[in-house]
Amino acid sequence: MTPAAIVDFVLLAAIWGASFLFMQLAVVEFGALPTAAVRVAIAAAFLLPLVLVRGLGPQLRRHWKATFLIGVVNSGIPFALYAFALLSITTGLSAILNATAPMFGALVAWLWLQDRPAGSRILGLLVGFAGVALLAGQRASFTAGASGAAAGWAVLACLGACLCYGIAASATKRYLAGVPALVTATGSQLGATLGLALPALWLWPARMPGSRAWLAMLVVGVVCTGLAYVLFFRLIERAGPARALAVTFVLPVFAVVYGVLFLGEALTAWMLLCGAVIVTGTALSTGLLRLGTRVAQPAP
Repeated sequence: MTPAAIVDFVLLAAIWGASFLFMQLAVVEFGALPTAAVRVAIAAAFLLPLVLVRGLGPQLRRHWKATFLIGVVNSGIPFALYAFALLSITTGLSAILNATAPMFGALVAWLWLQDRPAGSRILGLLVGFAGVALLAGQRASFTAGASGAAAGWAVLACLGACLCYGIAASATKRYLAGVPALVTATGSQLGATLGLALPALWLWPARMPGSRAWLAMLVVGVVCTGLAYVLFFRLIERAGPARALAVTFVLPVFAVVYGVLFLGEALTAWMLLCGAVIVTGTALSTGLLRLGTRVAQPAP
């Protein structure tokens, strides 16, 4: 990846890692679907004026169908699934499960776009997945207070969200190549808002959420969604969907650190070791690290 793409990659991982923290603060008062709907609505309200000020309104109108549909798959459904999951499991486990998105993304890109990973990238995906699996193996420390059935449904919800991310990344590369990242991000949040509006109104909490929950929604909407998706779609353009999705290998490291600092979640030596494995796998899968190849010597 280019230096600019590397900066986007790390910044996006840090921002998305924080989204689990703010969503957990909000979902206990809003509920799952309202949390997702408010998140994308705030992001859309933040991004739309930027599109208009920069004169990108015509491009948004030209590509509204594709961006709206991708938004439902890439934001609406996954955000609702993660909000549901955070009612039963901690931010650490949900972020760890989110790291399976590159595996789904690579599979979808291979089957749909014929973008077959090879060499160091395959090894990186395997190493990253191994780190995630080892860390998720300590699941008991992440599911405090949740019943086995509730935690199981939460895990499935996270994996379903990751499948949506993989589909949306390849769809973006195929149907929105060349479209400015700001246009794609704005259209996707508008589409997700429209898709979630009626279910969210139907399930809106009887008691108005407090100021802390609203502040958490404001941060997750503007920073963790609006700004983050501009970075994400720009990263897809610069590095491709498979490499862009590999950001979710690093994301759990940030999320676990945030959980320890602000929610009192546990941090162990095993988690640190697995985090190092995840980062190594990410570096390989995105091309930051490459294995040396032997060059054949010509015959004498």
